[in-house]
Amino acid sequence: MITALDPLRSLSYGSVLFRLILAMLCGGMLGLERGRKGRPAGFRTYMLVCIGATMTGILSQYEFINLTGPWAEIAALADNKVDVTRMGAEVLNGLGFLGAGTIIISSRQEVKGLTTAACLWSAGSMGLAIGAGFYELVLLAVIVIFCTIGFLPSIETRIVEHSTDMNIYIEFGSINHLGRIIACLKQFDLHIVDIDVDYGDGKFRVNPSAVFYTRIQTPKILHNDILSKISEMDDVLRIKEI
Repeated sequence: MITALDPLRSLSYGSVLFRLILAMLCGGMLGLERGRKGRPAGFRTYMLVCIGATMTGILSQYEFINLTGPWAEIAALADNKVDVTRMGAEVLNGLGFLGAGTIIISSRQEVKGLTTAACLWSAGSMGLAIGAGFYELVLLAVIVIFCTIGFLPSIETRIVEHSTDMNIYIEFGSINHLGRIIACLKQFDLHIVDIDVDYGDGKFRVNPSAVFYTRIQTPKILHNDILSKISEMDDVLRIKEI
């Protein structure tokens, strides 16, 4: 622990203000990254989550100091069973519901928002650490979280690009074109493990689509090359790897 930061771990007005400002900055930085990518929760959402969690951490520390000091007699009447850390646990439980609101399943059978929900949960945990005055943890957490959401996606893309498993969403003009699309996939030596077909709805002008769960038989073939060739078919209206 850095002893120079001890004054900021107390419950003085300056310390509390510093924690709230730090929570605003850290939460805002995470929110900017998510907002830049057009995610459901952005700048202000992350900021408010981190500030709210920080307030809970400060309140837990405040109650602990008072329960072992001015409120000691009252705490003794409760047989010292008061656990101020439970408030932090309830914050993380509440963030689970908030994060669930950012997770959606698109019409392409693609789950979106998981990373945003995880970042919200991390922002809440970081806010609790700020509220408790654990600034060393906050610094390390910010660095690790930014590396995770900033640099690892490019590594993940490279790994996925060379994976033998490939899930392809294809939207086409008519269900009668499904056979031709399957034949095209087999031309690339793709083993079709499963197909999830949506026949569409002509009333609402929703085109039929299908998700193909495939396995690449030919090594070293790139996913983008497969998608590019299939997209050249006249029957294909939209294609995406999911």
